[in-house]
Amino acid sequence: MTNEKRVQFDFEIEFSNGGGLDGRAFRLDIDGDDIADEALADLIVRDLRLLMVGAVRIRNKTIIAEPHKRNAHAIAIAAGPRFVDLSHTIEDGMITYKGLPAPLICDHLSRVESRAHYAPGTEFQIGRITMVSNTGTYIDSPFHRYADGADIADFDLGGIALLDAIVVRVTGSAGRAIPRSAFAPFDVRGRAVLVHTGWDRHWHTDQYFEDHPFLTADAAAFLRDAGARLVGIDSFNIDGVAEKSRPVHTALLGAGIPIVEHLCNLSGLPVEGFRFSAVPPKVRSMGTFPVRAFASLD
Repeated sequence: MTNEKRVQFDFEIEFSNGGGLDGRAFRLDIDGDDIADEALADLIVRDLRLLMVGAVRIRNKTIIAEPHKRNAHAIAIAAGPRFVDLSHTIEDGMITYKGLPAPLICDHLSRVESRAHYAPGTEFQIGRITMVSNTGTYIDSPFHRYADGADIADFDLGGIALLDAIVVRVTGSAGRAIPRSAFAPFDVRGRAVLVHTGWDRHWHTDQYFEDHPFLTADAAAFLRDAGARLVGIDSFNIDGVAEKSRPVHTALLGAGIPIVEHLCNLSGLPVEGFRFSAVPPKVRSMGTFPVRAFASLD
């Protein structure tokens, strides 16, 4: 059971220049086991960035045990950078996307065979991998969706490495479709936006391919128009697979915004204050390719 607490409450806010705002069953993260009404009023005013507030009344306040949504998993950082690996390991026979072949990983030259080419006691291994580009944790370039779009080799490193990043947590949401409203509270301009659904817990199971969380077309349009630099998700597909037009891929890649799918370990990141990298090999005429995605925390 989590030791973190959140407060649920109703509120009434009056503005000094007229008008008001009401809320029901609102939830906020708190430090400790309780919070005074006055401190809670100050917290909600700051959280909603309200101006010219006159009176704030708190009703029906209850404290619940629930993981924090904004400060959960914050990492105490020692001097120097710390890295969090956000990539799945590519293994022989592993299925990433149902319907696509698994990678074949084997020796091209085994250590035993190599001994004939070198001095006694000297040996090497040269491996071979055969796979589709949509394997493991991978990045989509515009060429994945558009024939005239930039491909993997065209990526500018400044657009896929050491990006200022944020995590948008939607774990525990009632529905699978992630709407625009999930992103509206955040400043995404110039940032990598990583969507934490928790779906990576189903990796290597049949459940991973079924009923996965995904972004709505409105959410994609919001991220595009708000200036997101890159969008990633720890789910099977950033689009709902029943939607054959793939509106999220269409909107983001059409605007030159890379997509990273099949992320993992986003629960180990703070909401902000870190940098994100997802760099593939420089391969021409390829729209998608596996990456070693990671976060660096200073």
